[in-house]
Amino acid sequence: MKKLSFIILVFCLPLFIFACRQETAILKVGDPAPDFSLVDRKGKTWTLSELKGQVVFINFWATYCPPCMKELPSMQRLYTILPPDKFKMLAILNKDEPALAGLVARKMRITIPILDDSQNIVGQNYSLTGLPETFIINKEGILVEKFIGPAQWHAPKYIQIIMKYINQ
Repeated sequence: MKKLSFIILVFCLPLFIFACRQETAILKVGDPAPDFSLVDRKGKTWTLSELKGQVVFINFWATYCPPCMKELPSMQRLYTILPPDKFKMLAILNKDEPALAGLVARKMRITIPILDDSQNIVGQNYSLTGLPETFIINKEGILVEKFIGPAQWHAPKYIQIIMKYINQ
């Protein structure tokens, strides 16, 4: 009887695990950007769907991530260059302490809205593979660009990419 129970367990357990496994959809360029509402460090709630009609730059970062910290100044430069009525930049703090992000922002003079995703809820919806990751959402709410890793965002090639979507 024990042998029969063991055999049933060996054959049925993988089927049970396979049946119960939840598939997570991977966000791809061309997909609608998952909507979210997050609060920034000043208490303002940002809802992605309310930004339709503007190009939205979403960067996931953390204070414990050296490449993230290195790219923040170039993000700030880009933020000040592009037209605020047609472009929004959101720095989403992922799995980190908002108080630390506030210290970093003050020290580095970062004025970009920093939103709190310390529970990684939005990060999961955006299929993050690591930090930093950046997503460009067009005026219709579609993910049009995805960048994994840091960049010098104020470089002409990135300004050109974003301006292409602003001018559409």
